[in-house]
Amino acid sequence: MCGIVGIVGKGPVNQAIYDALTVLQHRGQDAAGIATCGEDGLNVRKSNGLVRDVFHTRHMLGLTGNIGMGHIRYPTAGTSQSSEAQPFYVNSPYGICLAHNGNLTNYDELADMLTGEDRRHLNTSSDSEVLLNVFAHELQKRVNGRPTAEQIFDAVDAVHSRCSGGYAVVALVVGHGIVAFRDPHAIRPLVIGQRETHTGNEYMVASESVALDVLQFERLRDVKPGEAIFIENAGVLHTREYSGETSYSPCIFEFVYFARPDSIIDNLSVYKARLRMGEQLAGQIVREWPDHDIDVVIPIPDTSRTSAVQVAYHLGVKYREGFIKNRYIGRTFIMPGQAERTKSVQHKLNAIELEFRGKNVLLVDDSIVRGTTSRQIIKMARKAGARKVYFASAAPPVRYPNVYGIDMPATAELIASGRTIAQIEELIGADRLIYLDLHGLIRSVRHDNSEITEFDTSCFSGEYVTDGVTEAYLQALEKARSDGAKSKRRADMKLTFSDEAADADTAVGM
Repeated sequence: MCGIVGIVGKGPVNQAIYDALTVLQHRGQDAAGIATCGEDGLNVRKSNGLVRDVFHTRHMLGLTGNIGMGHIRYPTAGTSQSSEAQPFYVNSPYGICLAHNGNLTNYDELADMLTGEDRRHLNTSSDSEVLLNVFAHELQKRVNGRPTAEQIFDAVDAVHSRCSGGYAVVALVVGHGIVAFRDPHAIRPLVIGQRETHTGNEYMVASESVALDVLQFERLRDVKPGEAIFIENAGVLHTREYSGETSYSPCIFEFVYFARPDSIIDNLSVYKARLRMGEQLAGQIVREWPDHDIDVVIPIPDTSRTSAVQVAYHLGVKYREGFIKNRYIGRTFIMPGQAERTKSVQHKLNAIELEFRGKNVLLVDDSIVRGTTSRQIIKMARKAGARKVYFASAAPPVRYPNVYGIDMPATAELIASGRTIAQIEELIGADRLIYLDLHGLIRSVRHDNSEITEFDTSCFSGEYVTDGVTEAYLQALEKARSDGAKSKRRADMKLTFSDEAADADTAVGM
């Protein structure tokens, strides 16, 4: 999962993009990048690390211009390489910088076609670079001179016809403006906003509406499935809906975990969805366990708080904060290895013994993926003196990999894969385990927007909304996403860096 932003302003946009990326930091902690364009041409700064660590004053001073884009990266392949920090750049036509949130499921086919038939060179294994080259190639075929909005939209339509998967894209076409578009199923989120100034309108696109809010842009609407947006340097807005086949199928896991609660995605409030998850979960507990002996409901911070409050309210029991979180530890879901995740959980949370001692505690989390966090936290609760520890998930069992840009682990590493709830309960050490069912989750999220065809619920249901997600593809994904494969890639990277350092030392010595 990544975060993207693009702005066409009436003055310098570097600080605005920085602020937007900071607000979207929860969507990725691996790398960050900003590209701007002004009278002095294109300016780019990108590197591994958090936004605050990548951009210093000297970098910000060099990011001049009134149009720009930004990206924060979460590595879908599970590796951290500065060479894959976005945005990516190609110099023809015009010079294009591009960043995207999502994953192309036909990456191999596209890469072969680009290098073999389109005669374009790829520097990395990133599907974002592939997407950039597909767009650049299709645009170059259509333009001779200054591009028109229709030519740009035709190129985007061609991207849709060639690319499969989930993607939200922002691109800076040097000297011309910002292009943004969303896949024909609208799996990954993208919203557009406007801000009025005394010199005219400024426009912004971003992964979540909260980025618009912090910069005081008015949220106009979500970008429609397959729709393309082109904002000229002068601030003229052009849009075109996709004429091909579409379905409105946003990823439901955005509402469960990834998005900030104060965001509006596809006209649906993330906060309201999580409140309703708590209501549905409480109702399920009452139906399945009417004689429960829960003394207190305690959330696992931070994402589950909203749901846990409603669970406690509807069960008529106390709600308490039982864990204190170290806010300087990253999100354990996207930690690259099992050892790092286990260590991170231990350093991330500390139990308040007073809230556990002698009580039957219901812990509420947003979801259970590997089970690493759940197991560790249940141990903490018992160590703090809980008499019984029950565990509730505000989402159904995660049994299948996500192929649209969320780096869920290999199927074998998903604790719910091939196991019953009773078996999972035993593995994590809970006295009782309750999952919100899928129908309850869908009812919780779909509280307003009637235009949505269906949700992408693939990680819960195993049903994928795009074609081409075959058993062979899933097996290849399994190999790439396993902790073992990721550990090998990190070891190879360390070896490469060591060799490069040795070569540098030798060169200096000579």
